[in-house]
Amino acid sequence: MTNAQQFANKTILISGASVAGPALAFWLREYGFTVTVVEQAPTLREGGYKVDLRGVAMEVIERMGLSEEIRKASTDMRGGSWVDEDGKALATLGPDLIGMRSPGDDEVLRGDLARILFDASKNGVEYRFGDSITELVEHADGVEVHFRNSAPRVFDLVIGADGMHSTVRRSVFGPEEQFAKHTGMAACVISVPNYLDLDHWELLHAKPGKVVQVYSTQRSTAKAQFIFPAPEQLPDRRDIAAQQRLVAETFADGGWEVANLLQAMPNSPDFYFDTVSQIHLERWSAGRVALVGDAAYCPSPLSGQGTSMALVGAYVLAGELRAAAGDHRVAFDAYQDRMAEFVSENLTLGWNNATQMVAADAKALRLQMTMMRMLRWMPWKGLALRPIIKPIEKAANAIRLRTY
Repeated sequence: MTNAQQFANKTILISGASVAGPALAFWLREYGFTVTVVEQAPTLREGGYKVDLRGVAMEVIERMGLSEEIRKASTDMRGGSWVDEDGKALATLGPDLIGMRSPGDDEVLRGDLARILFDASKNGVEYRFGDSITELVEHADGVEVHFRNSAPRVFDLVIGADGMHSTVRRSVFGPEEQFAKHTGMAACVISVPNYLDLDHWELLHAKPGKVVQVYSTQRSTAKAQFIFPAPEQLPDRRDIAAQQRLVAETFADGGWEVANLLQAMPNSPDFYFDTVSQIHLERWSAGRVALVGDAAYCPSPLSGQGTSMALVGAYVLAGELRAAAGDHRVAFDAYQDRMAEFVSENLTLGWNNATQMVAADAKALRLQMTMMRMLRWMPWKGLALRPIIKPIEKAANAIRLRTY
């Protein structure tokens, strides 16, 4: 086993405390590195939508010793239905089929996963909430880091785990516009009262070009997601009022429960709005700085694989740093090589999922709904969906984890 005192680079700063950051901190701490995590939010962000854990990501969870915690936090969704204007079910599917999951996969709320990873990594890791990086200056023997709310410090390495709109990536690699690939869609997620009395159930309603999804994992509140074509001119990312106006205007034609859901939007405590986009970089490292998770290879919020990619990427990056005894040049190259096929498969899957999820016009929607109605009468509906599930399984398992 590598002795921590022999590491070429021992002090590591991670930017971001959602999923990739705490997962990376967990493994780096296990291997003997000295880890600091900086997060701009004042506290751990425990809200959010449900996320899938698939394939090798579940193997990472098992290696972390967190399988039991994940099972306890499972959404335990019972299934869901596509509904028409009157709320009549057009097709009803069980939890694995509607979530396109294979045996052994699971689903949790993003906030629950963040809490589990934070609790598992916080002992022996310095977490600094309410602060953010403003400047990175690389020297021959380290990176001088300037912070918004605290004094500068020098770290051997810096890792950006700060999401699709990564500050670290922008500082070191360049503007986001160079790396973002837009699907042409936008997504909004809000919390609403569970007035539909959904019990671990989800409902989906589609119109040409847009979809509304509502689900609940607890009896008091529900989540509503709106997916629709993104306009050429988007509201400023900090202008929540303008974003809410855009969603309301886009879905003004209503139908089903849309008007009631929109009415609850201004009171949502965790309003989320963004384009459905991917991040593509030729390399995820430059000098003493590297990226992991959505900051490096976001597959899009509608891919169903972003969380799994973050967990796997964190495991591989930390493991390669350990295997290279902290030599970042060797470790970052190995990280790139080992993750390349996995990332490529999942970016392709994410693009296909995001661009095919919404029926573009009335004809496509009629065909989609006809297929859904047919599923109701198919005792072998799982077989009928196999061509859809198979690419997901392939992407979710497109890497063999090394034991470090």
